[in-house]
Amino acid sequence: MNLNALWEYANPKKFIETTDRVLPAFAWLAALMLVAGLVWGFFFTPDDFRQGSTVKIIYLHVPAALMAINAWLMMLVTSLVWIVRRHHVSALAARAAAPVGMVMTLIALATGAIWGQPMWGTWWAWDPRLTSFLILFLFYLGYIALWEAIENDDTAADLTSILCLVGSVFALLSRYAVNFWNQGLHQGASLSVKPGERMDMVYKLPLYVSMGGFVLLFVALVLMRTRTEIRARRMRALLARERMQA
Repeated sequence: MNLNALWEYANPKKFIETTDRVLPAFAWLAALMLVAGLVWGFFFTPDDFRQGSTVKIIYLHVPAALMAINAWLMMLVTSLVWIVRRHHVSALAARAAAPVGMVMTLIALATGAIWGQPMWGTWWAWDPRLTSFLILFLFYLGYIALWEAIENDDTAADLTSILCLVGSVFALLSRYAVNFWNQGLHQGASLSVKPGERMDMVYKLPLYVSMGGFVLLFVALVLMRTRTEIRARRMRALLARERMQA
């Protein structure tokens, strides 16, 4: 792959032109896969012999948790690109992804509580994975607040990139906490390759479709929000120029 060709998309004009073409496709595919996966999972899969119908919340909980973690990791990559290459689109993409990731984290926490109450007898437990997810949510809030608190975009991008590096520890802990600590109420990975822990295909296939829908939804929302951030940055630059000339 030609890296120089890839860096062309860091140009705001090129980014806007390209996303004009691809954004509708991502949005429609996301809608189709989400509807298909959730309807299939909630209405056309049998109840689990242990968890009953409550297991079906997996079609919301697992994809949301997946995107909550990967959204932060995407922000980490784009923040590193900003630090190394100083491309404004990468910093704005990280800023655009943060509210989406925060909502995904909130969905994962809420659905986890709803799922956990009948299984554990409590809405919340200071389980390693739950705790690291809560901290990740707080990092999302802090990241968004830091962007809003600093007027200069470049300074805000620098400081939020550092915060993103620190928060990545908790994103990784949220993903691998059940591997680091054996104790805790949270079950192991839902999609495991270990013998005896494999999910039946009747549940796995609609889960894959739902996960694909969440991934496409995340991409569509981040592209849309990045376009908005680019235009907002242009507007702020024009207003600042007018004030200097006045």
